[in-house]
Amino acid sequence: MNSIYLIGFMGAGKTMIGKKLAAFLNKEVIDTDEEIIKAEKKSINAIFAEQGEEYFRLLESKMLKDLSNRDAIITTGGGIVVKPENRQTLKENGNVFFLYATPEEIFKRLENDQSRPLLKGDKMARIRDLYNNRMPLYREAANVIIDTTNKDTGEIIKEIIKCLE
Repeated sequence: MNSIYLIGFMGAGKTMIGKKLAAFLNKEVIDTDEEIIKAEKKSINAIFAEQGEEYFRLLESKMLKDLSNRDAIITTGGGIVVKPENRQTLKENGNVFFLYATPEEIFKRLENDQSRPLLKGDKMARIRDLYNNRMPLYREAANVIIDTTNKDTGEIIKEIIKCLE
């Protein structure tokens, strides 16, 4: 079986859904951001502050390629779709589920989260700007779009499983 990739905007539920889906399917779950943190021995905030976003995106692309032959649930960072080669890697190596949530829902979920380097300043404005820029990229990379707004994890897992059958 190919990898199952979960993509989507930060706060869409990729990590939580990935863990529960992996448990349900009895598969390994791998989070690209967590793997980068382990490899670099520093937080994503620190990577952004010290080396910048472009360096982080290079690490992200390398990690995605390194994981491309794994039979696993792979949860990705919200910006992984920014690079065209990443969208291609996703499409070529597995089932890509875009977990969608409205900008308003994302804001509610991330309102008190200070760990997101791209949401410094006016959080709602930053969410809307990034969201609008990335939306076509998520759609391009995805095989399936699943709206997570106002749904519990069980409903979302059921939708994904149904698509895999």
